[in-house]
Amino acid sequence: MGFHQTSSISFSATKWLGFVTAVWVQAISGNNYTFSNYSDALKSLMNLTQLELNNLSVAKDVGKAFGLLAGLASDRLPTPVILLIGSIEGLIGYGTQWLVVSRRIQPLPYWQMCIFLCLGGNSTTWMNTAVLVTCIRNFRRNRGPVSGILKGYVGLSTAIFTDLCSALFSDEPAKFLIMLAVIPFAVCLAAIVFLRETPPAATVEEEKEESKYFIIFNTVAVIVAVYLMAYGFIPNPSHVFSLAFAVILLVLLASPLAVPVHAFIRSWTLNRFKNQADVERQIQEPLLREEKAQEEIQEKPAEESASAVVEQPQAAEEKAAVEVKRRPVIGEDHTIFEAMCTLDFWILFVSFLCGVGTGLAVMNNMGQIGLALGYADVSLFISMTSIWGFFGRIVSGSVSEYYIKKAGIPRPLWNAASQILMAVGYILMAVALPGFAIHRFSSRRNLLRSPFSCLSPDSLRAVWSQVFRSNLQHLNSQSSSGLLPIFRLVFIIMAVACVVGFGLDVLLGIRTKKIYNKIYMSRRSKRLAAASNLK
Repeated sequence: MGFHQTSSISFSATKWLGFVTAVWVQAISGNNYTFSNYSDALKSLMNLTQLELNNLSVAKDVGKAFGLLAGLASDRLPTPVILLIGSIEGLIGYGTQWLVVSRRIQPLPYWQMCIFLCLGGNSTTWMNTAVLVTCIRNFRRNRGPVSGILKGYVGLSTAIFTDLCSALFSDEPAKFLIMLAVIPFAVCLAAIVFLRETPPAATVEEEKEESKYFIIFNTVAVIVAVYLMAYGFIPNPSHVFSLAFAVILLVLLASPLAVPVHAFIRSWTLNRFKNQADVERQIQEPLLREEKAQEEIQEKPAEESASAVVEQPQAAEEKAAVEVKRRPVIGEDHTIFEAMCTLDFWILFVSFLCGVGTGLAVMNNMGQIGLALGYADVSLFISMTSIWGFFGRIVSGSVSEYYIKKAGIPRPLWNAASQILMAVGYILMAVALPGFAIHRFSSRRNLLRSPFSCLSPDSLRAVWSQVFRSNLQHLNSQSSSGLLPIFRLVFIIMAVACVVGFGLDVLLGIRTKKIYNKIYMSRRSKRLAAASNLK
């Protein structure tokens, strides 16, 4: 009994300590979105054209496209191995870029740089897969908050790296790259030690306790986001102020450690009081039950025991045969190949391409957009994009989980709402609002390549590239007064892609409505049962 109590205390603390390290991994694994911070240094050092620079961004995104390998490996390899693979890839990929940008080695051939950017881009897919898969298995009843918190910190990671580099190293691209290489490697080593699969919550009380802890994680994350945002608006901070900012930021990132400490103390205290109150019952009752069970076994007829021995293998064989024949249905665990055989997977896949592909096109080129507008320091644009991306991710996870519990609303409908917002944003960028007038058009003509070249993983890229190539000659030959239709076409196509994604998300929401309603009814019945037991 003492061993069981010690194990339960250990499981509770280990689960939350693992989640804290998962948060740290996500807070440093958004390096795929930081290309704008050092792209200009690569461009000048390697004498690249804008098209060649964009193709380097393509190589980075191609690395993300190979994230399927991490997904396949997660079904066969333990979490520590997956984390180790990702950390080593990142160390090699970003470490080599640091050697080039810091001029410790001569610039590598273009194709070799593409390979190392691909490695760096692929590294985060291993980290994200290891963290998300393990945490969702550990917190099956709170998948929405888990996903929102972890993906939210991915959004914040760009701002964390950018502001730390700005505070400590004055935005030096070489120092930024060494941070991308070393910090994720060190954090992943910590996660390898503590992040493990543990039993999920089994009772309503445990689910409520998890929800309370997730509120703490959400609160800390919002504080970090607001803190980063406030620092971004401070003009020319002093060196001492910047150091103080960095120290406070690190303290905020370490503050979630209070959750596993509290969980350990709480579990230990409850088990200690329970052990003192029930010591006699724990010693005597198992002995009485064991004697009674022994008597019942002796009274059973021999024929009954023999028939049970014969029937059990037959029942097991029949059950195994049924499980082999039956494919898993939506809501059950699928392997990668089983998922790829379903229509729902491909609907989600194409919708993902429409939304994430267009969003990534804009995010990858925030630095170039800022430079085209005449800003020497583009870190503010990159930080703000990261911070607002965080708010979107963390709110989407918590809000979707809340409405599943309250009304059984399918998650894909929230994806649909976000794609409509993106479409509206692209339409606003396409019309002649202040800041997008024709007199600024000539300074942005190279940016027209960006929405196409950075979407290499997407099937939509082929269509968009064809539209671009058909207008490229016209683009180079016309005066700026005749280019407005082409400028608008880029964002209109991106808006149309988001509308297509909206339709697919609505379709997926209709197809998955039954399973979400089933989840809602199951949780509702559990809550009612728990309430009746209290009465």
